[in-house]
Amino acid sequence: MNITGNKVVIDKSQEELFNFFSELNNFEKIMPENTQKFEVDGDSFLFSLPGMPEIRLVLKEKTEFSNITLGAASSKLSFALAADIVKIEDTKSEVSLNFNGDFNPMMAMMVKKPLSKFVDTLTENISKL
Repeated sequence: MNITGNKVVIDKSQEELFNFFSELNNFEKIMPENTQKFEVDGDSFLFSLPGMPEIRLVLKEKTEFSNITLGAASSKLSFALAADIVKIEDTKSEVSLNFNGDFNPMMAMMVKKPLSKFVDTLTENISKL
């Protein structure tokens, strides 16, 4: 299952945004308002939203200034959330989020709507940076 968020343009350099996403504590700033728990532990963070189990995301991959990829800490569910950063000008960049998960059809049907809303909320909050 693949969910691609809207592309948003932010008045920050590609390097600034890359550094922002590299610091996992900053993800709390873009999480939905109703986040019930957010804890950073080394190269991972744990969060929970109402009606959903706690999710731990681990920093999986970094491509300097252009991509940060977080993945599931649990092997039970395989998914990744990538932030792609494209330079537009020295002080302007475009960010898009891409969620890619390997779920069975029943699970995909149940989580597609809440995950789409989650990606949209993150994208909207990124646009306010």
